[in-house]
Amino acid sequence: MSALKSISSLAVVRLRLTGFRSYGHLALDPEKRPVALFGPNGAGKTNLLEAVSLLAPGRGLRRARPLELAQKDGNGGWAVAASLVCGAERYDVGTGFEPGDGERRQVRIDGQSARGATALSGFSAAVWLTPAMDRLLAEGPGARRKLLDRVAFGFDPGHAGRVTAYEKAMSERARLLTGQGMRADAAWLSGLEEIMAAKGVAVAAARREAVKRLQEAMAQGPDSFPRPQLGLAGSVEEDLQTSPAVEVEDKLRDGLQRARQRDREYGGASLGPHRSDLVVRHAAKDMSAALCSTGEQKALLVSLVLGWARALADSRGFVPLVLLDEVAAHLDELRRAQLFEALDDLGAQTWATGTDAHLFSAWGGRAQLFRVEAGRAILMN
Repeated sequence: MSALKSISSLAVVRLRLTGFRSYGHLALDPEKRPVALFGPNGAGKTNLLEAVSLLAPGRGLRRARPLELAQKDGNGGWAVAASLVCGAERYDVGTGFEPGDGERRQVRIDGQSARGATALSGFSAAVWLTPAMDRLLAEGPGARRKLLDRVAFGFDPGHAGRVTAYEKAMSERARLLTGQGMRADAAWLSGLEEIMAAKGVAVAAARREAVKRLQEAMAQGPDSFPRPQLGLAGSVEEDLQTSPAVEVEDKLRDGLQRARQRDREYGGASLGPHRSDLVVRHAAKDMSAALCSTGEQKALLVSLVLGWARALADSRGFVPLVLLDEVAAHLDELRRAQLFEALDDLGAQTWATGTDAHLFSAWGGRAQLFRVEAGRAILMN
């Protein structure tokens, strides 16, 4: 396992919450080393992780709307303020929401307003594993596509915009096919299919690159966790293996045009990367992850997230924040120790949660231990 000792790690050294979820006011000043949060269910541990996730590009680990993040008995507004350090650099980041400001979340960097959370991509990144992801390997492809898109977004901030443009054109095409009719809107449909072909192929290409980078990074990861073998199932991705992107665009555009009648009846688009899937196998067993035990699936997810963090570090030149919600409780004592060792090797400032302090005993003094209760986080060591 190769360490990333020469790369700086991103760390939160100051965190202030106001009116956020279960916190009226919270002031936390962690060190750069890992942060372990323990306390009973419902104490607010995940809310803290969610606040930290909002310091990175994207919508946070729960993908919640800004209105949903406010304290229930508050005025509807909330704020998260933090200082991030990476090597010799320091950034003061603020994000929040004010009632009456539509659905927009405000972002400020070093006191200056920024155009959305994407502006954070220049210096911030985070990866995470949450209980909501536990069924990711066993259920339908939608959640796996979203995970892969977030991975790709970490390498290429423009990826999110291309996904949005593709989905918007697809939705408008479906509306025309099922509503106004094809014949009267042939030119409009052709224009939408042109967008879907161009954006769709770009999305598929970015996903293929993300899978490649993830696989390479996982090969450098710890042997203590089973390594997933990743692949992509989808006609566009398969076509990109053998044909230039411009030819794949032409094929997708022509296919969409021929499928208009079928898609009118189907009520969507029968072709395109929105139907693709991230295929995950247990490499050592040569078995589909969906057929693995619950414990094996959890270990595969841990390996994937560690690889995601390593791939981001290789790409961005700094180690991202790693957020692990209730992961330790699903690992035995040996696997917990191996996980903490892998995180130490990565050099990440990890934020991990658990119901009991003993879950983090193998970390010893390498981690800061906070007890979370009644809207407070109390340092225990």
